[in-house]
Amino acid sequence: MKILMLTWEYPPRVVGGIARVVHDLSKRLIRDGHDVTVVTYREGNASYFEDDKGVKVYRVDNYNINPNNFIDWIMQMNFNLVAKASEIIAKEGDFDVIHAHDWLVAYAAKTLKNSYNIPIVATIHATEAGRNSGIHDETQRYINDTEWLLTYEASEVIVNSNYMKNELQRLFGLPYEKINVVPNGVNLTNFNGVEKDYDFRRQYAADNEKIVLYVGRLVYEKGVQHLIAAMPKILANYHDTKLVIAGKGGMIDELRQEVHNLGIDNKVYFAGYMDINQIAKMYKCADVAVFPSTYEPFGIVALEAMVAGIPTVVSDIGGLNEIIEHGVNGMKTYAGNPNSIADSVLQLLFNPELCATVTKNAKAKVKNEYNWNKIAQDTYFTYQKAICETMAERQAKQIAQENAKKAKKAKNTEGEITSLLSFKKRQAYA
Repeated sequence: MKILMLTWEYPPRVVGGIARVVHDLSKRLIRDGHDVTVVTYREGNASYFEDDKGVKVYRVDNYNINPNNFIDWIMQMNFNLVAKASEIIAKEGDFDVIHAHDWLVAYAAKTLKNSYNIPIVATIHATEAGRNSGIHDETQRYINDTEWLLTYEASEVIVNSNYMKNELQRLFGLPYEKINVVPNGVNLTNFNGVEKDYDFRRQYAADNEKIVLYVGRLVYEKGVQHLIAAMPKILANYHDTKLVIAGKGGMIDELRQEVHNLGIDNKVYFAGYMDINQIAKMYKCADVAVFPSTYEPFGIVALEAMVAGIPTVVSDIGGLNEIIEHGVNGMKTYAGNPNSIADSVLQLLFNPELCATVTKNAKAKVKNEYNWNKIAQDTYFTYQKAICETMAERQAKQIAQENAKKAKKAKNTEGEITSLLSFKKRQAYA
């Protein structure tokens, strides 16, 4: 099967979780014998074309001179995605399916669908209403409407959790059978050969300190502010603790101020953005990983921590709530509740046996349920559904056109007969 992936991020450009999903899914589909082409945005000095171990990756520039207007920037990117995809189709022939990742590529997917009659499968990784607890301004309304448009134009829609399936049904009124739950996954070999590096660890914490690790964007819905608020209680009960925050985002100044106001500057380390190798090392050095989101469609970082063998704490929200079973393969907290976060972290810090149990069970669950082999098979099945539906629609349209021609011909024939009878009747009266 020839598959066209449309995405605004693909390694080395990593904005959120989409890049990792598209990368790992594409690699698995290639190993399964499919032909995968990715068309994405080019950032920095990335090459315009790359053969990424079988995945053909084409990158486009964005010539918009007003980067402060995000919507215009996205539309310009979509124009360029269409131009590049059309160029590829002219050289290599049609694709069997377009896999569009989120609203950011909606108009490119729609244009290519209508131009080349290729079905769309759309993955909605998150919604604007979910990220912002509703729609509050015109920009958010535009994004929300574009999300709806993409799900309308798609033959099949993929979401990564049952939570997201319910959200899309509520927001967009999609038919139940059109939404396919296919979870995200994690590469089970990510941490092969990665050992605890004590010199690396000492850059962030003293040897006697337990590292509580947060990895993710520094934005409100990720809930890192609640983790910081939990630190005084954690430190009061287990003083030798250090919170390491790995990531960047718009809340950085606000979070630094919160840390300062709490008087715990020496117990919180803002590590900034870490590349894939640094993150792997950081996971191996941490003692507890915490993901306190207030909105989370899935939560790939939780899977990474689980594979790395770190006891994992998550909020009881969204996809995270479906991944973790409290006290079995991790710990849950009440979303947005610092006191609850502190209690779960302290349980793990004081109970090595609990840590050993949850990490063992966590690895087993990820291996069985979140491996890319299974995810790629489920995604391929969704592609097949979309292609079959499009073929059925074409056949139905063709039959309708043929029936319309027959009806028109019959009507013309009937008219001719009526005219002939009318003529003969007039002759008889003459």
